[in-house]
Amino acid sequence: MLKKERQALILREVNIHNKVILSDLSQKLQVSEDTVRRDIQELDEAEKLVKVRGGALSKSYQVYSYKEHDIYAYQEKTIIARKAITYLRDDMLVLISGGSTNLELARILPPDLKVTFLTVSLTTAMQLMEHPSSETLFVGGHLSKTAQIAIGGEVVQTLNEFRPDICFLGVNGIDAQEGLSENDWEVAAVKKTMIRVSKKVLALSIAEKLNSVQKIKVCEMNQIDTLITELNPEHEKLTPYRNSGVEVV
Repeated sequence: MLKKERQALILREVNIHNKVILSDLSQKLQVSEDTVRRDIQELDEAEKLVKVRGGALSKSYQVYSYKEHDIYAYQEKTIIARKAITYLRDDMLVLISGGSTNLELARILPPDLKVTFLTVSLTTAMQLMEHPSSETLFVGGHLSKTAQIAIGGEVVQTLNEFRPDICFLGVNGIDAQEGLSENDWEVAAVKKTMIRVSKKVLALSIAEKLNSVQKIKVCEMNQIDTLITELNPEHEKLTPYRNSGVEVV
């Protein structure tokens, strides 16, 4: 595989999943980790992604200088965010994970909405803090540099103290048969807890992530109440998800 093709695949992976891990890319591309590391270094220098230890992040994660052109599939994520907002009501306790779709949701909230947000994502919390009518609770802990959320036993223990009305869950891998999956077991543990404590769980996913499976299982598909994508709910790509009993929006 030529370097140009390899780097294009790396960019596609990081944009779809927001983050990539060196070892996973090495296996997928069938090249050494050193080769992947050099590719990521070049892409970072070209300002196409953000290099971090052990992998890379999408530029979508640079919340401090929010730019629409840095958000991969921006229009699709905005459609998803607008659909998700229709589920919010005043006085709710809303649990929200990380990811660029949830970040967009936080950015376009109606200004008069009065809810309390609970989040494990520092970037999402920073965006929510700008909302004039809602409160934000940040569940702190050890911050994952790749997922950019708080992870660890303290986070799980704290989440167990809450009973959110609704949970907006960012998705890494999602498949009608295999359910939701992650590439980091600590992130998976946090998401499992978020699903367990919430009364209603909405998975937010761009269509490009559908039918993708990561190495660590988060939950079965039937543990999710609603799947929100940018597609028309009747789109044929969503048929397996509708057949699994999940509400598709």
